[in-house]
Amino acid sequence: MKKIFFTLVGILSINSIVTAQSVVTNLPTERFKAIIESDKAGVIIDLRTPDEIAKGYIKDAVFIDYLSKDFEKEIAKLDKSKTYYVYCAAGGRSADAAAHMEKIGFKRVYNLEKGFSDWKKKELPIEKK
Repeated sequence: MKKIFFTLVGILSINSIVTAQSVVTNLPTERFKAIIESDKAGVIIDLRTPDEIAKGYIKDAVFIDYLSKDFEKEIAKLDKSKTYYVYCAAGGRSADAAAHMEKIGFKRVYNLEKGFSDWKKKELPIEKK
């Protein structure tokens, strides 16, 4: 009987660990770049302001201003089953946005840890309008 009890406790513990895993993954710049280049179905979201975007952005990014009053409404319109790659200037807003996305049911969200400033510092390719 004890053996069955401990087996069940073990199974429940493993299940709790698996279901508690975050859907948000924080990535260093080089890893973020490699993944967005290989994932053609993923959506890149630039969460910076229009003034910040004017200084450059990552190719193919969709712009949703995190500081806009419509931010949550715009994020809620997105397909929650897709994979999203989010970034901001330094990683703070995008980490908050990724946490919000997880909370409302998104399945896969990758955050650029140190943001666009690190991307630019490492002289990775940028686009300009």
